[in-house]
Amino acid sequence: MTAYYSFIKREQQENGVSVAHYQPTKHAQGAWNEHEQHMAPATGILTAELNGYAPQDNMRIARISLDILGLIPLDDFTITTRCIRHGRTIELIEAVMSSRGRDAIIARAWRLMTQDTSEIAGLEDQKAVHKPDDLPVWDDMKGWPGGFIESVRLVTDAQRRPGRGMVWITNDVEMVEGRPTDDLVHLLGMVDTANGVVPRLGLGLSKLEWMFPNTDLQIHMHRSPQGHWLGIDAVQQYGDDGIGLTSAILHDVHGPFGRSEQILTIRPMPR
Repeated sequence: MTAYYSFIKREQQENGVSVAHYQPTKHAQGAWNEHEQHMAPATGILTAELNGYAPQDNMRIARISLDILGLIPLDDFTITTRCIRHGRTIELIEAVMSSRGRDAIIARAWRLMTQDTSEIAGLEDQKAVHKPDDLPVWDDMKGWPGGFIESVRLVTDAQRRPGRGMVWITNDVEMVEGRPTDDLVHLLGMVDTANGVVPRLGLGLSKLEWMFPNTDLQIHMHRSPQGHWLGIDAVQQYGDDGIGLTSAILHDVHGPFGRSEQILTIRPMPR
């Protein structure tokens, strides 16, 4: 079994701060530059650190907000995790990925108390969608380069078009070498691909005259996701002043579990 990252070591500080050291493999390679990490597995490893930090049985992660501070080097890095706001029913925790002497991503997660609210539960995102086993393989996204895109499998239906559509994605790669990957980490480690499954400008990096990288990723979850397939019901919109937005309803095979948002900076492709 291949992996996106190799674990090096962990340091536990007296003030409750955890510092984990990792090395990326070729499977974490990004699409925009061959010497950077893809944001998708970077989200996955940050989720793993946040989810494993001082867990409490009566709480779960309900939102992860990730801000990308610049290029994410395809090089050794650390993740420093701490609790910002302690609480018995609500907590805010932070994980910072750093490499080559600078911070690359700041991720913050709200952990909220869980309790039985089944008698008032209700969803507005619920709609009939084709399950991944019923759909044909979709290889068009393989026009993007990088080890991460090579590692995934995708299926879609005929209604997918530039700007809108439903795509299912999965992979057989562990997040960390030698460790089983839980469903939350596995699925959130693919959410960033929402920005690449329905691009308004078409697929294939070599053909693009404009680039549209995201500077953040926001994930909100009304329940914990399960399984191996992530369904991304995405919409991509561009404004007229160089800023865009990719929004998605996130599914597992049991139905919708949350939403994601990515703000985009749209600029000419460097030549």
